[in-house]
This record gives sequence, C-alpha cells and structure tokens, in this order.
Amino acid sequence: MNDLPDTPPATGTAPDGVAFPRAIKSYVRRAGRTTTGQARAFEEFGPRFIVPYRAEPLDLTATFGRDAPAVLEIGFGMGETTAHIAALKPDVNFLCCEVHEPGVGALLKRIGEMGLSNIRIVSHDAVEVLDHMLQPGQLDGIHLFFPDPWHKLRHHKRRLVQPPLVHCLAGRLKPGGYLHCATDWQPYAEQMLAVIGAEPLLANTAPDYAPRPDYRPVTKFEKRGVKLGHGVWDLVFRKL
Repeated sequence: MNDLPDTPPATGTAPDGVAFPRAIKSYVRRAGRTTTGQARAFEEFGPRFIVPYRAEPLDLTATFGRDAPAVLEIGFGMGETTAHIAALKPDVNFLCCEVHEPGVGALLKRIGEMGLSNIRIVSHDAVEVLDHMLQPGQLDGIHLFFPDPWHKLRHHKRRLVQPPLVHCLAGRLKPGGYLHCATDWQPYAEQMLAVIGAEPLLANTAPDYAPRPDYRPVTKFEKRGVKLGHGVWDLVFRKL
C-alpha cells in the first residue's frame, strides 16, 4: 500500500448529532479493470439492483419491493461472501455498499448466476449512506468484514472502526439488531474489541471474540491465511 499524506481530518456531523472525522472513508480506491462479464452484468442487472446514492432517506420497503429484515454490508469486495449469505438468507434484504467498480460488477454477475433477488447495491461511500440514506432504528444487522487495517501507526486514524462511527452504526440498528465485524489483523481486532465494547448501546455476545457464525463462509484468502498461521477474529455485538 502506498503512503498517503499525513493530513489532519476534517470533521462532520451525522444526523444524530455525532461529530466524526470526515477524512475517514469506508473504502480504499483500488486498481482493477472491469471484465467483459462484469460490464455485461452492469448492463443487464445494474438497473434493477443498483440504488443511486441520494442524500435523502431511503425507503427500504419500496427499494426491495417487500417488507423484510434489512442488513447493511459495508465494503463487499468481489461479492463472494455477500452472495453466499444472501443465498442462505432469502428472507433478509441486503443493502450493500462498495465503490470498487469491478467488485460491483462481480457481485452483479453473481446475482444473475445465482438468481438472487434480495440484494441492492449502493456504489458509494458507506459513511455517507449511513449519514443521509439510513434512519435510526432502521437496520436488523450490519456486516463489516475485513476492512482495511491501515497497518502503519500514523495511519491508524484512518481505520473505519472508531468510536463516533460505531455510535452511528449502533444508532441505525433496531433493538436486538447485531453488528458483525471480522478481521485477519490481530491489532485491529484488539482495537475493534475495545472500541465496540465501549459503546453503551451495544453488548458483546461473547466474552471477547465470537465463534465464526455459520452464515459467514471461509473465503479462499482466509483459508490461505489460516494455512500460513494467520488468525481471523469475529466480533458480534447486539443492540440493547
């Protein structure tokens, strides 16, 4: 990863009055080209499954064409895990945020191949989606799997899991709703445990790290890491 300028973050305020650093993004721009198959998926499935970003509240029932439990996924990469979970849980609506165009194309392709109908994609920064499109108490769950750990100490402030954002996430959950995070970087896992554990609206479902829930598949990258002796940490918290 290239070094980035060490600039002080600007600040902003979420609709619930929580100020947090606006320099924090839910994504990192990555290189990559959209394949022919992904481009075809954009044309065929994009109009139905991509939700344009608008700075106004989103009607989830109208967006999905049904009233069902709703889960937000922040940063789905190439969509393998997202499609797997959506197929396992057809009665749940999945609103998924990802700015990486090849990843969006890959998930659209999977949607077509697997015949999924319970996914909608917002190709925009999830922080702004949380700020402007989602309302307090609107979500039944939030998935945040393997966010960028920003290994270097001076870049830790760029990590997504920080107190103001966690408070915002908790506010968007219904009582009893869950926040599920996963990381393969132990120092980030420790930060997640401390930060999320300090949020008074959330309670840990485990003494510390949770067993991997059955719905989260082990990806090929995770299998490779486990073979190399790398760990993976899941955290599952519930809204009080």
